[in-house]
Amino acid sequence: MASSPPHPPYPGAAPGSTLRHPHWWQRPAVRYGAVVTLLALSGLVILALVREQTGTQGFLVGLGLAVLPVPLLLAAFRWLGRVEPGPWRNLLFAFAWGACAAALIAIVANSFATRWIATTTADPAGADTLGATVIAPVVEETVKAAAVLLLFLFRRRDFHGILDGVVAAGFTATGFAFTENVLYLGNAFGTDQLTGGSGIASVTAATFFVRVVMSPFAHPLFTVLTGLGFGAAALTADRRRVRRVLLPLAGLLLAMGMHALWNGSTTLGRFGFIAVYGAFMVPTFGLLTWLVVWTRQRELRTVRTELPAYVVAGWLRPAEPFALGSMRARRLARKAAREHGGRPAAQAVAQYEAYATQLAFLRHRGRAGKAGADFATRERELLLELWHRRAAARPALEHAARLTAPPVPYGAGWAYGPVPAAWPAQGRPPYPAYGENPYRR
Repeated sequence: MASSPPHPPYPGAAPGSTLRHPHWWQRPAVRYGAVVTLLALSGLVILALVREQTGTQGFLVGLGLAVLPVPLLLAAFRWLGRVEPGPWRNLLFAFAWGACAAALIAIVANSFATRWIATTTADPAGADTLGATVIAPVVEETVKAAAVLLLFLFRRRDFHGILDGVVAAGFTATGFAFTENVLYLGNAFGTDQLTGGSGIASVTAATFFVRVVMSPFAHPLFTVLTGLGFGAAALTADRRRVRRVLLPLAGLLLAMGMHALWNGSTTLGRFGFIAVYGAFMVPTFGLLTWLVVWTRQRELRTVRTELPAYVVAGWLRPAEPFALGSMRARRLARKAAREHGGRPAAQAVAQYEAYATQLAFLRHRGRAGKAGADFATRERELLLELWHRRAAARPALEHAARLTAPPVPYGAGWAYGPVPAAWPAQGRPPYPAYGENPYRR
């Protein structure tokens, strides 16, 4: 069982090892180039398909309306992941996969399957119903889950728990819903052009209300269930391989089931849509929102609980675990660093916060026996990253801790060390210039 040492060693160089040149297909530039090329080609093809179905005017109208909920959804998922923010390249990949590759595969597969069923059964109406309630949920949730799976397999160092799965799934589903909304809204506009509909009574207005106003969270809600499965698998010990496979599959099946129920609500009678929306969609949305917010607070508690061991070892200052376990203190620290050291200092503080959070999660997994064989190597890497950024981050975090810590009687101490007598409840401490050693006497 891997466990973290009670007193991490003092910073020093890691033992050298023999380096081998990777094969050309293992080089990061080759891999990034292949992914970007694949997504770009998928984007061009899906753009052509949607424009062919909606026409140029319909495409532009659908694009303008479909983009409205995207910033709000992405900001919400980014906020959930702020405790340990993942690299933007992962999030951009997830969004692009959903908007381009997943949407393209879904459109082609759904159309092919529906036409095949209609030809085989000679029942076009039944084929459309089966395609919407069975085929579409299976295909769409599978292709969206592929993005989360790829991040889980190839970006494992950035995929640590529940929120990482939720954020990856949310970005992927938001991209997919964006492209799908462009198609639906563009087709609705084309229908209005043929029938002369306009205003509130138009098909475009009705489609916009249902897809953008009432249910912009529908696709993210489905795929988040898959993300929860991958997040739970990330928290599972490596030796429990069956559980690590079954948890994502369970989440995927739940996502398919919820998606099928949502698509099938239109076949349940006049008020079927409203019944499913009120009885299932809204409660599920509320429950998952509570779950991810609770998980976010739990991760902050993990940071406050695990980092004091590194205070004892001399890697962190006593105020840092408290400041790093508070989102308000983190924000104040970045603000103070920007005011006194500019953007480079603020960036160093943000990186310090991210590495410290990863360190806390790593130690938590180690104490639970869920860390991998590279625990010691990864711990040293994170500690050295903190050590290199300490000059800018420590004064900012101590300043934020003074502004946010609750009042404590002198001599009573505090969970992460004694409270220095010179620390006022409010006020600006002496702050060194960026790059100076703030502890040089």
